[in-house]
Amino acid sequence: MSSPPSTTPTHRHPHLSTAMLLDRALSARRGSAVSDDEDDTATTTTDDKSKTKKHQNFFFLATNRASHYLSRFGSGAYCVCALAIFLFLFLVSSFLFSSRGFVCISSSLSPVSRAGFFGFDGLESDFGALGVPWCRTKRGKKVEWTSKDVLKGLEEFVPIYETRPIKNNMYGMGFDHSFGLWFMAHWLKPDLMIESGAFKGHSTWVLRQAMPDTPIISITPRHPEKYLKKGPAYVDGNCTYYAGKDFVDFGNIDWSKTMKKHGISDLSQVLIFFDDHQNELKRIKQALKAGFRHLVFEDNYDTGTGDHYSLRQICDQSYISGGGHSCFRDSDEARIRSRRKKFWEKAVDIEELCGPGDQWWGVRGYMRDNFNHSNKPISYAEHFDNSRFVESILDVYWELPPIAGPSLTHQTRYDPARATSPIVEDGRFGLFQRLGLSRLDNSVFNGYTQMVYLQISEESR
Repeated sequence: MSSPPSTTPTHRHPHLSTAMLLDRALSARRGSAVSDDEDDTATTTTDDKSKTKKHQNFFFLATNRASHYLSRFGSGAYCVCALAIFLFLFLVSSFLFSSRGFVCISSSLSPVSRAGFFGFDGLESDFGALGVPWCRTKRGKKVEWTSKDVLKGLEEFVPIYETRPIKNNMYGMGFDHSFGLWFMAHWLKPDLMIESGAFKGHSTWVLRQAMPDTPIISITPRHPEKYLKKGPAYVDGNCTYYAGKDFVDFGNIDWSKTMKKHGISDLSQVLIFFDDHQNELKRIKQALKAGFRHLVFEDNYDTGTGDHYSLRQICDQSYISGGGHSCFRDSDEARIRSRRKKFWEKAVDIEELCGPGDQWWGVRGYMRDNFNHSNKPISYAEHFDNSRFVESILDVYWELPPIAGPSLTHQTRYDPARATSPIVEDGRFGLFQRLGLSRLDNSVFNGYTQMVYLQISEESR
């Protein structure tokens, strides 16, 4: 396990001045933007250049034709008129492509126009500038699947998703996370699947599509069958429910006895799916104590957002590439966040990110739990210790990328500056259409919250 740089005394002395801490956090964030999002930047730059080139060709063609026509009337008239035409076209193009007021008005009307004007508003330079935090692992181990495997799985899953029994899964998983859960369960092929938090049963249905014959244990306060009285829901015949009057919290179940009952001797063949909005640090410790290794968290909320303490919040540290924040109101980060707040519903500005004393870890310096019913203030020292603990037991950390870029899905919720590169990048509408994604309603793409897959094991002594 690697340690923080020895030149960063902030981690050993959390009571140093806030200014020093935030300066270093901001420096770390700036330094990581290029390496972390190099591919995104290259893609965006290429797209912007092609757009600019088309507009330049139009203006030069118009000027050349006008020049050819005016040359018949003598050099004096030619010079005056050519100059006037050039100035007129220059002013029009500057207004259309550089005016912030024009862009903001247009973007408020349509997600399509908002995405279309990013390049002209300068927002493309912000993509990834805020940094994308990640959790460091003990040995740098990666997942077995490749981007090609994910793309192939996506093509297979779209027609499956179209048969879902719950078409309107408001407050539940959208397409991105449904695919992520299906893909990971389908790839890992566990002998038993456990879910904590089932709601109407959509996630149970997704697990069943991935593994038709594998038993499921579903832990949820309200039995999904209760929702059948009001509308579509899913109840699985090969599922053991800890629900309703039989509900027991994940952390209170005798897992040794339960595994024997299901004939499971190798806990590495069990997949746990958490969608219960509980403190993820608590859930990791409970799973580790029981001996489980493979975990998926549906809502891996970004720093400053969400109703529970998440892995992404825990690992958002200034010594990690993409981590750390500045709470200075006149900082670059404050300016960027304020601007992006106008475009993305879940983007947070400095006022939302930072709490008393410029505390930005978790949500304004709080460790949230139990659907926001518990808000415990924590110090940076405790927050830092949590991060080091996670690193000590973490073998694999993989965040599900967004399915497609916002110009394709028309999503307006998550800020792409705080997410990894999408599976289908902006501009690739042909691939988006070929995969069948264009057949889906735009609303199913608005539920992305950085679903994450973990492999954990006891710290080496």
